[in-house]
Amino acid sequence: MVMKPITSYRPMSVDAVISRLSEEDCFILAGGTDAMVQHKSPRGAAAHFDKPIVFIDHLQELKQIYQIDHNLHIGACCTYKELLEHPLIPSILKKAIQEIAAPAIRNRGTIGGNICNASPAGDTLPLLYLYNALIRLRSAAGERVVEIRDFIQGPRRVFRLKDELVTEIIVPVMPENRTRFVYEKVANRRADAIAKLSFAASIRVEEGKIEDVRFAFGAVGPTVLRSTEIEHKLTGQAIPLHNPLRNEIVADFERLLKPIDDQRSTANYRRTVALRLLRHFLDSETR
Repeated sequence: MVMKPITSYRPMSVDAVISRLSEEDCFILAGGTDAMVQHKSPRGAAAHFDKPIVFIDHLQELKQIYQIDHNLHIGACCTYKELLEHPLIPSILKKAIQEIAAPAIRNRGTIGGNICNASPAGDTLPLLYLYNALIRLRSAAGERVVEIRDFIQGPRRVFRLKDELVTEIIVPVMPENRTRFVYEKVANRRADAIAKLSFAASIRVEEGKIEDVRFAFGAVGPTVLRSTEIEHKLTGQAIPLHNPLRNEIVADFERLLKPIDDQRSTANYRRTVALRLLRHFLDSETR
């Protein structure tokens, strides 16, 4: 089979990337760890792309990590390895990153790619939902900032116009010394495996009452599941929680979970384990 040549660009600045995107519809490639799998060709042939490729992984402008006031800014092309080594990255996010694939993938894969890939099983996504992360996009027309829950619209679908580039992820900082975090990934192996499901939660208690609590589930629906309405039922409640309220929270989430059967697991397994992880968190953190 004769492969059609692929046009590719390696701009030397973000401005040059934006200029190229404003001129033609291109496929943006950073680490490429998911893209090369999704676009693979049969019989060992080179990956097939039906658009020109714009490489951005070399741009230092997209690799900055810094904090302004209570917001942590993470460049979209920061690799998992770079995030693991940076002192500003929250320890709970590092825990999730340590369970992503193998070292070779962590050396190449980027946080921006994990978000734009928009897989319900994305390892960083439940925690980014938990943090109310914001996605900054840039085009020739200017910049805009979108909440991650609005940016990710479904499997492989994000709210990015063809002339836009994701430049950074903005993570509002939560006080680690006053907040209890939990992250659990359920897979065939601790790392180097795609999650069957994942669960992230945080709770902050002040003077015996819940001041803030958040839950996020991965791979139990088309996008990460989080419900501020259910969370608000617990805000202001005194510790220990009464059993009827804990049961109500579990029942509320059971109605929202929409897992599927696939090659990695069954819907029933995902639902059962997700609810057990939630109940374990409620039992251990609110008594």
